[in-house]
Amino acid sequence: MNLPLVSLLLSLVATTLAQYPPVSNLTTITSPVDGNISISYKSPPIGTCQTAFPTQQQYTGWVHIPGNYSTNTFFWFISARDPTDKLTIWLNGGPGSSSMLGLFTGNGPCEVVELAQGKFGTKARDWGWDRASNILFIDQPNQVGFSYDKPTNGSLDLLTGNLYTPPQVLPNSQPGNLFLNGTFSSLNANNTANTTEIAGMVIWHMLQGFLGAFPQYRPNSTAVGVHLFAESYGGKYGPAFATLWDKQNKRRSNGTISTNGTIDIKLASLGIINGCVDDLIQAPYYPMMAVNNTFGLTAINPTRAQLASASFSSSGGCRDLINQCRAAVNSQDQENSGNVAGVNTLCSTAYRSCTANVMEPYLDAGRSVYDISHLLPDSFPPSTYLEYLNTADFQAAIGSPVNFTQTNAQVVSAFQSTGDHERESLVPNIAALLRSGVRVGLMYGDLDYICNWLGGEAISLAIAAQTSPTYASLFPTSGYAPIITNETYIGGVVRQFGNLSFSRIYDAGHAVSSYQPETAFEIFARIVFGTSISTGEVINSSVYNTTGPLNATHTDKLPSSPSPTCYLRNIGETCNEGQRNMIISKKGVVMNNVLYTDSADWSTAVSSATAGIVDHTGSVLVVTTTQVLTGLFTATSTPTMTKSLGAPSFTVHILGLAAPLIATLLFVSF
Repeated sequence: MNLPLVSLLLSLVATTLAQYPPVSNLTTITSPVDGNISISYKSPPIGTCQTAFPTQQQYTGWVHIPGNYSTNTFFWFISARDPTDKLTIWLNGGPGSSSMLGLFTGNGPCEVVELAQGKFGTKARDWGWDRASNILFIDQPNQVGFSYDKPTNGSLDLLTGNLYTPPQVLPNSQPGNLFLNGTFSSLNANNTANTTEIAGMVIWHMLQGFLGAFPQYRPNSTAVGVHLFAESYGGKYGPAFATLWDKQNKRRSNGTISTNGTIDIKLASLGIINGCVDDLIQAPYYPMMAVNNTFGLTAINPTRAQLASASFSSSGGCRDLINQCRAAVNSQDQENSGNVAGVNTLCSTAYRSCTANVMEPYLDAGRSVYDISHLLPDSFPPSTYLEYLNTADFQAAIGSPVNFTQTNAQVVSAFQSTGDHERESLVPNIAALLRSGVRVGLMYGDLDYICNWLGGEAISLAIAAQTSPTYASLFPTSGYAPIITNETYIGGVVRQFGNLSFSRIYDAGHAVSSYQPETAFEIFARIVFGTSISTGEVINSSVYNTTGPLNATHTDKLPSSPSPTCYLRNIGETCNEGQRNMIISKKGVVMNNVLYTDSADWSTAVSSATAGIVDHTGSVLVVTTTQVLTGLFTATSTPTMTKSLGAPSFTVHILGLAAPLIATLLFVSF
């Protein structure tokens, strides 16, 4: 169906060379709202994630939730640069990918940089989303990232990506730096969610705990107007979680659940970034994106694309199988519990068929599913942070009892076993949110294949059609207006009517914030503040609409593919065959987790580019800055330039996301 390959999941798992995480004291309290929930937390030392201002409060910790198995959900909270009552929740996708990917390589307040050989630090990110909101990054479902059930000692083979419990003996043929011991979750697929619905209920409980423990970050004691933003598989998480929270609010109001032991979680806005929402709508656009994109790339043989397109609507094809799956869910598993074997079989069959027959033909191109301009392997965003998050200093700083895993294979397996990808049409949920007054913004980079903008645009039109006659009539006829990022350039185009917007972001791949940080931030802020996505101006959403062409037809030349960087903690996705052979034969040199032919090819990141870097001790290494770190932009005119990149220039680690391995055929998302 959609999203990164399963191999990606395991190749991004990492442990520390120091083996087991150090013990770190945490403050543990019982939730003032629900006595069954406890919270363990700490304020990490300055520099663990350097913010623009030292006054910004941070908390890292775990909300411990009761249930059939131990659930310890990790969070990282960062207050905004300027005081605000806005709270944004950020979720990466997967299913099973850590939100630390977004925090450290996309929209978080900091990024990881090399200081010297064996030493890392962080610097404040100019366009972190803490510029406009308090922000809460959550690792979910259980066992993802720093979330865990039962800390379990094990071994990780970096070459294959395989995890083992209990710890194993180093294979005779394996270099020692590729086979590491550490502490992980149990690796038990039964100890995590297997459907989006179940994951959503866990996060509802998690938010009950967090907001009960930190009431200063909710507007008042009875209602919370939060902003939920999610990427990739977050196209499912976002609307499903928001719908579930609304149901819980109604249960509180009608007395089904206690009002004394719970909090209303009311949604102000929902943002979906390159989201895979519904294959029934988006799947036909995979073959189209492969051969009829706006960059003039014919990625695969057109006949192959035609066959993939035909397989969607053929008898017994992708569309038929999805409809059979959803009919079975509606009649036999309406709560999406994932425990009805026959339903699971139908839905997982639909997922495998759609993936193999409609999406996977693109793999013939040998190009990244996250960026059609990138040949494989693809090493963007940089994997430097994987090494940093697995240092003993870092894990002591946040108080983690487990090593970091970027994406969890057990969660992938659990969701695939129930066919969660195809179980539910979430467009009606989004339409219902719009009718209730929630702002909905869709943001899609136009270089992405796996959740491409053509399918995203189709989702936006389907949402409008199901919202109301007014939306059905006026959203499609609202023209595309330029997204004016700053005084000199345009970052994309947007169609907006009322509280619904769809943005196509120029020259951005799957993780939009990593490619176009300034444009992504301005769109995020405009969604949160309810202003014009085009200009940032204050609007009357009941009557506002954009004007311009009815189609986003801008074309451009395909960017050149960058040379990949080979990261030892991400061998499967970032290293070509020659580099893998170098690693196995112990040739070349490894500097800060990166393979080089010679040590002279490595240069430290301590330069003018590292302004504002702070190490673990809080020592500021460079104090200069070139960017104002607060404020939003409101356009008063349209730049004469038709388009310009908002992303910074990269020297070594350029563009990309994660490359699929030929050997694997199942996909997951970030």
